Amino acid sequence: MKNFPHATANSPSLLRRVARLVVAIALIGLVLMFSALLFIVVLTAGTMVLGYLWWKTRDLRKQMRNHPLGDEVIRGEVIEGEIIEGEVIRVIDSRADERQRKTENLQT
Repeated sequence: MKNFPHATANSPSLLRRVARLVVAIALIGLVLMFSALLFIVVLTAGTMVLGYLWWKTRDLRKQMRNHPLGDEVIRGEVIEGEIIEGEVIRVIDSRADERQRKTENLQT
């Protein structure tokens, strides 16, 4: 151990310091390049997905645009005006249903 001086073993030479600095700068540049590339790929994929959804929902948006607001449709009838929510008790007359079915059968 007496053959190696203490000062030269602990401190790196100027060439090593410069080499480390160049390697560190190159690695930082590569990381920035790949992160920008990843950002572009994610942005492109997101744009494609949003474009696909926009294209597939265009008919639905058209129907919503043409449907008048505030109107409710029940069995083909349009009910206009104020809608009050509540409970309805519907009494079904089975005899009236049978008469309606008979008239429908006679018509066909």
